[in-house]
Amino acid sequence: MTRIHRSRSATRSRASRWALQDAKARFSELVRKAKTEGPQHITVHGREEVVLVSVEEYRRVTGERTGAALVALLQDSPLRDVTIEHAPTHGPVRSVKL
Repeated sequence: MTRIHRSRSATRSRASRWALQDAKARFSELVRKAKTEGPQHITVHGREEVVLVSVEEYRRVTGERTGAALVALLQDSPLRDVTIEHAPTHGPVRSVKL
């Protein structure tokens, strides 16, 4: 196995490296470590080819919007207590044979 072992604190600052065959054989562990310890580098023939990251890290890096900013904006709006009254609308109804 070519995985590099590091202490927990060192692992957080530097990614772990996995050979492809080890990554395939221990995929569940690889996923768990990506979530808890940070990015996991996967090598093919000794060269880094891909990095597995948690979805939270991916969203942070790519700037993917989660909707939290919109919710915060609506909650802080000075119009949040305004009630809008509207007349109900009715669409056409067709009969259905059962």
